[in-house]
Amino acid sequence: MPGSFDRRIALVTGGGGIGRATAFAFAGEGAKLVIADFSEDAGDRVAREIVADGGEAVFVRTDVYSADDVAVSTYGRLDCAFNNAGIGDLGLPLHEITEEHWDHLLAANLKSVWLCMKYEIPQMRAQGGGANVNTASQVGLFGKADAAAYVASKHGIVGLTRAAALENAAEGIRVNAVCPGIVDTGMGRKAVARDSGGVRQAAAGSLLGRAASPDEVAAGVLWLSSDTASFVTGIAMPIDAGATAR
Repeated sequence: MPGSFDRRIALVTGGGGIGRATAFAFAGEGAKLVIADFSEDAGDRVAREIVADGGEAVFVRTDVYSADDVAVSTYGRLDCAFNNAGIGDLGLPLHEITEEHWDHLLAANLKSVWLCMKYEIPQMRAQGGGANVNTASQVGLFGKADAAAYVASKHGIVGLTRAAALENAAEGIRVNAVCPGIVDTGMGRKAVARDSGGVRQAAAGSLLGRAASPDEVAAGVLWLSSDTASFVTGIAMPIDAGATAR
């Protein structure tokens, strides 16, 4: 679909891993990018690389919920938002999780997505529509031991996505989520290293026998954001090599 996002403005939160791959995928289809990240090193590097490759991108080091202001002030509108920023889990059983860790993880993973949509959706309503995609996880669709806070945050994103889709469909706004399985990123490798020594071993039991690449998740995000998914809203789409089919 070369040029399928021409003249569209896309916001991506989180400049590493899946966020980086998705930003480049949007740029390759003609979108103008706003990259929002707490890490200036990661986010600014992605924006500069996109510009060097002939695309348009700006970086904002910010709390994720104010990034839509940058999109509107820079480009005048916001057509697509990929709310992807988040953190991993410590791998503790529920009774060993501290209240501080619980609050921190739920704020970083769930509250951040709510705040993003809280400020993105009014702009999309004002301009007559838009597409919103949130990053959940395969463990937003089933449970996992020793990850209660992370599992709760990702289940929350799935529920939040469905509620937002119901509220905003009549305004021309579609809201969906992607639910990746094991992805070969820094966070993915760190998450599985405790149990299996690496992504390759942890993914060997999947139906496809491997982890996803960030580009494979990005492809799902772009499809959900595109006109080809114009009749799709309120779904939590697994990109998990069949983990949810078992």
